[in-house]
Amino acid sequence: MTIAPEVSTRPLAVSYLRVSTKEQAERDGDPEGYSIPAQREANRRIAATLGADIVEEFVDRGESARSADRPELQKMLEFVREQPIAYCIVHKVDRLARNRADDVTINLALQKAQVRLVSATENIDETPSGMLLHGIMSSIAEFYSRNLANEVLKGMHQKAKTGGTPGKAPIGYRNAGVINAEGREVRTIVIDEQRAKLIAWAFETYATGDWTIRDLAEDLADRGLISSPTPARPGKPIQANQLHKIFMNPYYKGDVRFQGAIYAGRHEPIVNSVIWQKVQDVMASHVVGEKVRAHHHYLKSSVFCGNCGSRLIVHHAVNRHGNVYEYFICSGRHAKRTECIQPAVNIALVENKIVDHYRTIALSPELRAQIEVTLKQELEEGMKQTRRLQHDLLLEQARLQARSKKLLDGHLDGVVPAELYAAEQSGISLQLSSIVERLSAMTIKFSELESNLIGAMELLQNCSEAYRRAPDDIRRRFNQALFVRILVDQGGEIRTELAEPFEMILSTEGTRAATSAGDKKEPPAKISLVEGSKDELLVPLEGLEPPTVSLGRNCSSIELQRLASRVYREKSSIK
Repeated sequence: MTIAPEVSTRPLAVSYLRVSTKEQAERDGDPEGYSIPAQREANRRIAATLGADIVEEFVDRGESARSADRPELQKMLEFVREQPIAYCIVHKVDRLARNRADDVTINLALQKAQVRLVSATENIDETPSGMLLHGIMSSIAEFYSRNLANEVLKGMHQKAKTGGTPGKAPIGYRNAGVINAEGREVRTIVIDEQRAKLIAWAFETYATGDWTIRDLAEDLADRGLISSPTPARPGKPIQANQLHKIFMNPYYKGDVRFQGAIYAGRHEPIVNSVIWQKVQDVMASHVVGEKVRAHHHYLKSSVFCGNCGSRLIVHHAVNRHGNVYEYFICSGRHAKRTECIQPAVNIALVENKIVDHYRTIALSPELRAQIEVTLKQELEEGMKQTRRLQHDLLLEQARLQARSKKLLDGHLDGVVPAELYAAEQSGISLQLSSIVERLSAMTIKFSELESNLIGAMELLQNCSEAYRRAPDDIRRRFNQALFVRILVDQGGEIRTELAEPFEMILSTEGTRAATSAGDKKEPPAKISLVEGSKDELLVPLEGLEPPTVSLGRNCSSIELQRLASRVYREKSSIK
């Protein structure tokens, strides 16, 4: 129990106690752990030796001495300025400060208040030898603090180099102890199953480019994703800025980033490198899909004004009876960017016109039969080409990995500057990601490829029925795959600009030539199974199992452009 200053007739003292971490402060469930009671007892003994009474005790639990901005320390300095205190007792000088600048500042504040600093374990006083010892101990404390930080940093660096996780596991993972073969507990990182599923879903969803980070964070909160709770802080929903950091962290694809360097981690990745890179590309772009607007419709970003070419936006008109009518209006006219005079068009009318338009672009049975004959020939040649390509890609992958290791060694040796290392590693990472994507795209049996492509032909042949029966989100993907844009003219009439390769496959001239009576036309000489590659045969990332018309409104994905691009790449007219 402390003694009131006005009651005591002996010299008065204050006691300052500190431990650096919460773990030290709460060891074995005791709110004061072991260190604080030991410091308190030592300070009381030295106070008795000085014939002084400790009138106030100040305890900083879990506070580092690398900074003087500690709440209890500041309270103590304020207290000694206002009370007639003779001594400030600490267990050791390093309890008060661990750098010389703070030590000087704190001692000047004590001297100004005419308070003498006393150490329970060190012989410091105001004599020249005592002041010299004080300075030496202060320097030793600073050296110890800096050296300890350096050693910890070296240990964390070495841990990262070997694939370990320096620090607390990010959300989606958790730190855990496992028993090794020798019966010892080893600290490791394991997947937090509940949170990892939501994190993986967030990556895959954001990679589509159809979501904003803010909306995705709100949806994750609704799905129950919260941060890992701690004894001092309950779990909270993930905010948009936190989700942005999650998407930027390569830890989720199996890498460990430490001091600007990237190392292959030992932990299990939550997402693959392809999805992770897609997320980086979406975040890097200024336009990440459609902006969130008040009125959503599956035709937005597909329909454009037939008069001025501006995008059409949704407008809700409400009459005096409260009835709502939906219209498409020209954004150029609405924002007065253009001199367009096209009036609003009823949305239901445009929807029906597009359904009717799909009947005019379905693939004919005759053209489909010709394509299937060509496919069998091309697949045989494609098997040989794919094996050669796989070999080349594996060689390139090994070359890039060796180059990455050389860059890392050069960076660690101080030869390669951090900026150059980061730029080079970023480029290598993009190339490796592309190689992984292409290799994973080729891991399929060609017998399965043939049957799946025939299924894709069936889908193209029946795209009109599939679109008519599809839900809104699938219709949206149909339109974005087939058309560059859908132009809506006055009165709701539509014109379409076909996307590649449909501009060639589904053109009126080509379809008419191939389906006219008695007209025998050869199909294209070459067939490509992936878009955007110089190689003749590849398989796109999303896989090869095509959706079929029989799935109807339950179909999970109908992306005509990707399916048809496996059949045609080279532009050639059908003669």
